[in-house]
Amino acid sequence: MINSIDHLIVAVKDLDAAEKNYKKIFGIEPVWKGEHKELGTANVIFNFKNTYFELLSAKGEGLGAELVDSNIKKNGDCFIGLVFGTEDITSAESILKNKGHAVTESAEGVGKNSQNNEIRKWKNIFLPLELSRGIFSFIIQHTHGSLPKINNYEESSINKLDHVVINTNDPDGFINIYEKVFNIRLALDKVIEHWKTRMLFFRLNKTTIEVVEQDHNDEDPDKLWGLAWCVDSIKSAHERLTNEGVEITDIKQGIKENTLVATIKSHTNNVPTLLIEHLNK
Repeated sequence: MINSIDHLIVAVKDLDAAEKNYKKIFGIEPVWKGEHKELGTANVIFNFKNTYFELLSAKGEGLGAELVDSNIKKNGDCFIGLVFGTEDITSAESILKNKGHAVTESAEGVGKNSQNNEIRKWKNIFLPLELSRGIFSFIIQHTHGSLPKINNYEESSINKLDHVVINTNDPDGFINIYEKVFNIRLALDKVIEHWKTRMLFFRLNKTTIEVVEQDHNDEDPDKLWGLAWCVDSIKSAHERLTNEGVEITDIKQGIKENTLVATIKSHTNNVPTLLIEHLNK
């Protein structure tokens, strides 16, 4: 039913400033700058090997503008959305309904690239609270047009999403939805001794949804937290980012064997951000 993390959404107040920040972080140019007039939003998109990253800001009035403004009012610029991809949205809708979930019928969306007037179209299903568990998420199938691809990434540039981190106070409930309803593979469920914490690892489209058990008293059980990105050479990436004026920690060995990591401390628009190089790739 779900075969990918289609894209990630970060809400920002100043779209131009956020674009400049992420051009520095990613080391690549955006592939799309557009707007959703019916939603009252504008966006900038960066494309990677296994997902895309969307900066989203309010521009006018609409449900999208309300979503962005309400999140920014509460949290400032922040990571707000996790979007799942499917190749057959009609089937996905049917599966969810047959499992007893009151999802709405799929709706069509359209985006226009302000740089060249290209059009992309899609269909999506917004997930009810029982499935979203407090995270803004939906399922999407792209039906017309596509994002330009980047054929070659420099060794210092980010090239794909390694994992997305979600905090939960209900890991068993998380499993019930993500494995049993969404049919996303649960690759590992264990207590990580380094943190004395139960963690879940779900795998799809060469990336991981990393779920961390964390006590919190919020009404919603799940919270989007941060992102980890792959680079071919973390040494080159560290040098590039330092030269760009981005604050980044020293490179160190990761908790996972045969990895090197560094944390980006500035220019992230409040999204905890880790760089990772896999040494045995």
